Amino acid sequence: MTGPLWKALPDGWMAGQVKHAARVTLGKMLQGKDSGSDTRAPYMRAANVQPDGVLALDDVNEMWFGEGELEQLSIRAGDVVVVEGGQGGFGRAAYIDQDIPGWGFQNSINRLRPLGGFDGRFIAFYLIALRASGFIRAYSNVVSMPHLTAEKLARIPIPLPPAEVQRAIADYLDRETARIDTLIEEQRRLIETLYERRLALRVNVALRGTAPSEEVDSSLPWAKRLPAAWRVVPLTSVAALESGHTPSRSREDWWQDCYIPWVSLHDVGMMRGVKYLYDTAQHISDAGIANSSARLLPARTVVLSRDATVGRTAIMGVPMATSQHFAAWVCGPELDPEYLWVLFEDAMQPYFASFQNGSTIRTVGMGDLKAFRIPLPPLDEQRRIVDCLDKETAKIDTLIAETERFIELSSQRRVALITAAVTGQIDVREVA
Repeated sequence: MTGPLWKALPDGWMAGQVKHAARVTLGKMLQGKDSGSDTRAPYMRAANVQPDGVLALDDVNEMWFGEGELEQLSIRAGDVVVVEGGQGGFGRAAYIDQDIPGWGFQNSINRLRPLGGFDGRFIAFYLIALRASGFIRAYSNVVSMPHLTAEKLARIPIPLPPAEVQRAIADYLDRETARIDTLIEEQRRLIETLYERRLALRVNVALRGTAPSEEVDSSLPWAKRLPAAWRVVPLTSVAALESGHTPSRSREDWWQDCYIPWVSLHDVGMMRGVKYLYDTAQHISDAGIANSSARLLPARTVVLSRDATVGRTAIMGVPMATSQHFAAWVCGPELDPEYLWVLFEDAMQPYFASFQNGSTIRTVGMGDLKAFRIPLPPLDEQRRIVDCLDKETAKIDTLIAETERFIELSSQRRVALITAAVTGQIDVREVA
């Protein structure tokens, strides 16, 4: 008998369905009120089950459970929990390695309680491999909001090796996946270090230049010291400040024949780390510009988001207009747009963060924008700074990309190893 991950199974293995290996139980619908004699208790939900079998139980919610429900919906060592629904997480599985007393689980979770001598670790590893293969998505018949119902989960085909083989496979995968996970975590920490080094380099060169020189205390809140030969000037003295506008949406004729790139909040996401912007998510028309305060600005204008996500920045690669959510600077002959972009993108980010108070973000007003002051190295030094950062940043970015590729390959190897082990393609007793 073939299955979703195997063409043939080793001698002595059987094939069946999940219901032959474990009893499937769907959790309780969220209950927000006490019906009279209920108990309030923590519960497991989809957000607690992370990829690759990881449980995140530090984010705890509570609800009411009726008499006897907590016992029926208990979570014990040896159980497997599987996410029932949700576009991002349905089908995620995790093994419970110790009792979680006093907890229940919501109906976004199916609990598998192994039958007889079945090993929950084997079941969890199998479901992790099955989800990675794409089978769960196809099996759940995703249209809008996917669901891996208890009935569907119970009918999923699964290999049924002897109990001692299951334990050997689970022991082997515990060891090997732990090694891979440790390696991946080390590489992730390396990426964090590289990003920190990248930012420190960019800020240091932007504010100290490409060669050692005498420094003095700075009057800028985001730059402690600067080269003595540099000036500190109002940004408006070396660049023309522009603001944008949105043509009236009630005038449909102003939104026809739209071809002019128009920087709006829809572009904030794509601006992270991007120096030049050559197109935008939305466009406006000649009529829209003619009948609003929006202006067509020249290429190499530097834009900065002034609300929502304050501080996202890019340089226009072609003439564009902007919405009122952005400020724009047309640089004069003393200021290189790419140097201004470096200041906005890196050096001034702590200053932009000061416009956020907790979860509240205020709009950076025109008064704030007009008050911006920047260091102004000589123009040739600005260009040397930009060239230096392009070269040095590219080196770090290459290391980051190589490390990310290593993580990707390691993750693929993890899945391949699990798949081979739970389907008997490798005899773990020979490779242990």
